[in-house]
Amino acid sequence: MAIKILMPALSPTMEDGTLAKWLVKEGDTVSSGDLLAEIETDKATMEFEAVDEGVIGKILVEAGTAGVLVNSPIALLLEDGEDSAEVVASSQTAPAPVAPEVLSTPAATAPAPKLTQTGDRVFASPLARRIAADKGIDLATITGSGPRGRIVKADVENAQSAPAAQPAAIPTPQTAKAPDTNPSQIAKMYEGREFTELHLDGMRKTIAARLTEAKQNIPHFYLRRDIHLDALLKFRSQLNKQLAARDIKLSVNDFIIKACALALQQVPAANAVWAGDRVLQMKASDVAVAVAIEGGLFTPVLQDADSKSLSALSAQMKDLANRARDRKLAPHEYMGGSFAISNLGMMGIENFDAVINPPHGAILAVGAGAKKPIVNSDGDLDIATVMSVTLSVDHRVIDGALGADLLAAIKANLENPIAMLA
Repeated sequence: MAIKILMPALSPTMEDGTLAKWLVKEGDTVSSGDLLAEIETDKATMEFEAVDEGVIGKILVEAGTAGVLVNSPIALLLEDGEDSAEVVASSQTAPAPVAPEVLSTPAATAPAPKLTQTGDRVFASPLARRIAADKGIDLATITGSGPRGRIVKADVENAQSAPAAQPAAIPTPQTAKAPDTNPSQIAKMYEGREFTELHLDGMRKTIAARLTEAKQNIPHFYLRRDIHLDALLKFRSQLNKQLAARDIKLSVNDFIIKACALALQQVPAANAVWAGDRVLQMKASDVAVAVAIEGGLFTPVLQDADSKSLSALSAQMKDLANRARDRKLAPHEYMGGSFAISNLGMMGIENFDAVINPPHGAILAVGAGAKKPIVNSDGDLDIATVMSVTLSVDHRVIDGALGADLLAAIKANLENPIAMLA
């Protein structure tokens, strides 16, 4: 019997993906470990290897197909003694994976599936369910034309809708509510106005879902400090002169990563994550750093950052950032960590508040260093390079005083950079 090759789950959070490219064709002989296809997840493009050996008898999902559900069949593998005719016959009765329809609502918000009078489940796409709800149509009364009788958008649009309800009175400006977040209703608001509709890829959907979850569920509070950078800039210049022969050039961000990693060791109670019904206090300092890429961002994690040298952190960060921009990071390289850094200083932003990346306990938003007048330790007016930072903290994990201790340790490390090498 032909072996079904299933869409793999290439990360713990993957629910569907894009079958970007087939690396084999029908009739090819493959062995365990051979590369079969390139799969795009919400974060990266990864290669998919064969587990069994045999001959590719039938490709069920074409290259470029988006929204292929995890564990749905994408190809059939012939075993010894089977021929392609048998495979074609069996594949014609197998349900084809269905890509999500444009503007479909997330599965978590779709109406619960109805049951027919015989107790059978009514199979319908999320978009068909939403249209049926809007038109007041009972899905149990519709015969689906999709695979295995699945009800799709066209079936609902062609069905007889229930009598329209009387329009409600137009609310006055004082009682008007914000518009619904239903995609079709929002689109209607802009009828007659020119716009371009941009398709959300997997990364953008994931970012939207995670940040919405973060702002809705995480009780953020914010702590702000100014950090004087002149000692660090002078020390960095001296180090880079000595490291030039090894083709190493340290950035201010490298020092920030090291300072945060050491601060998590100096204030170990703050090196923690929220785990639903408990707090996990971490031993090592695994620091995530936000990297902007086209269409989104990655937060690659530098594990054991507290125990690594500045030059090692710099080299690892450059490598992770380059592979992040090419979407070549493996899941273990951008998952985990207890703390994150988001640096927009190189873009001229002086200060901002970052959103915590769950389950992290905190994230440091780093602004640009700028020359500013200060009062020095002697009480005299002076000029210093000042960098503003904001620590966003999850109050479930870290209380105010503990967060203040963590930020004070970060500040002390950056203002006394030589001590970070001890």
